[in-house]
Amino acid sequence: MKIAFHGAARTVTGSKHLVSLDNGKQVLLDCGLFQGMGKDTEIMNGSFGFDATKISYLVLSHAHIDHCGLIPKLVKEGFTGVIYCTPATKALSAILLEDSAEIQRDDTRFMNKRRAKQGLPPYDVLYAPEDVKHALPLFQTVEYGQWTTLEPGIEVLFTDAGHIIGSAAVHLRVTEQGNTTQVSFSGDVGRYNDAILRSPEIFPQADYILLESTYGNRLHEEVSGTPDAFWNWIHKTCIEKKGKLIIPSFSVGRTQELLYILNQLELENRLPAVPVYVDSPLSLEATEVVKMFPQYFNAHIRKVMESDKDPFDFKGLTFIKTVDESKHLNDLPQPCVIISASGMADAGRVKHHIMNNIGNHNNTILLVGYCEPHSLGGRLMNGAKEVKIFGEMYKVVAEVGQMRSMSAHGDYDDLCQFIASQDQSKIKKLFLVHGEYAVQQEFADRLRHKGYKNVEIPAMHSEALL
Repeated sequence: MKIAFHGAARTVTGSKHLVSLDNGKQVLLDCGLFQGMGKDTEIMNGSFGFDATKISYLVLSHAHIDHCGLIPKLVKEGFTGVIYCTPATKALSAILLEDSAEIQRDDTRFMNKRRAKQGLPPYDVLYAPEDVKHALPLFQTVEYGQWTTLEPGIEVLFTDAGHIIGSAAVHLRVTEQGNTTQVSFSGDVGRYNDAILRSPEIFPQADYILLESTYGNRLHEEVSGTPDAFWNWIHKTCIEKKGKLIIPSFSVGRTQELLYILNQLELENRLPAVPVYVDSPLSLEATEVVKMFPQYFNAHIRKVMESDKDPFDFKGLTFIKTVDESKHLNDLPQPCVIISASGMADAGRVKHHIMNNIGNHNNTILLVGYCEPHSLGGRLMNGAKEVKIFGEMYKVVAEVGQMRSMSAHGDYDDLCQFIASQDQSKIKKLFLVHGEYAVQQEFADRLRHKGYKNVEIPAMHSEALL
């Protein structure tokens, strides 16, 4: 048996890890889209590095696009196997993949109009909405905590990873020639004090572990101070400067957390009298899906729901649906909060809002999650004075702010706690994935200091024998 790392290898996005068995069967762990990789993004998404027709099974950790976003392309190129995931992941993947196809279509049309004027050849989409429709019937759901047989000799178990609704750590148990080996893939590990979700679960002893490392060199700020910090940004931008607060936000997870915080401020009579717009039809759909799975909420939010049936709603909240309504937000003279996808500001409606508001010093662009360094959000986060948006340069006049306490990814303490249930002497190898290489090197040193001896950082498209 061997494993090949075809994504999220010394980079954060594009999660794809291929387990090949001695009998020729292949199990793909995730099939994610590369995001925020600058000019290399299109090239990296154009080729898998493996033959889609030879994949027997796809096991999906969760529904974020950097983990599921290339599934329609996989099907388009000949994959016909079963896609295993949790029920919430299936529900979220359906709307996220449909949205991804539509964004590709719309953004490509917008870019190609400009390219045509410049005499440049047009871009093509990775996949179309019809490719999504062909992929969705392949999804099959499995509940947390149940070992499920894919075929004789191959079993899978999902445990709650606490990252987003339905997110799972994936445990693959393979029996070959009488020997059983467990490969555990963390997916994305959540935080142990998340505002909404349950903490990550412990899991059975593994022989090999693939561990995400997004924040492997960082400790997050305390979540308890987040409502106050959010209130400060709203008050400073909308009340004091009379400007607009633009927040790039992932439709799944981060947007619901923002709405929950705003709801809490209202319950405490502290919410400023400023209209809040969620400009993302996907965010509306995703919020409705999240509400369908309250059993995955933590005890605190379930207690809140005893007196407040909808913890994601409050006075002054408006969901924007149509493109015309979205464009109208740019013409509004009054202060407001605009929450819009995508979280890295590299696609979707928020990119247009930044383009239209970045030149006004009264406005603020507030970054509330991880951004690839090459993404628009990453460049703003790193202090760029000028950024390219839709092929044109814009000076960064608006204030750029950050809230580091809101990450849905665990920091290095959370990651260490996640694997603390494992007997170190029984782990044959620990692979660090889903992280920037410099961060992974620091995290690897920390893990070795803690007693994990065989820690590796696989390169893109590298293979390892198990």
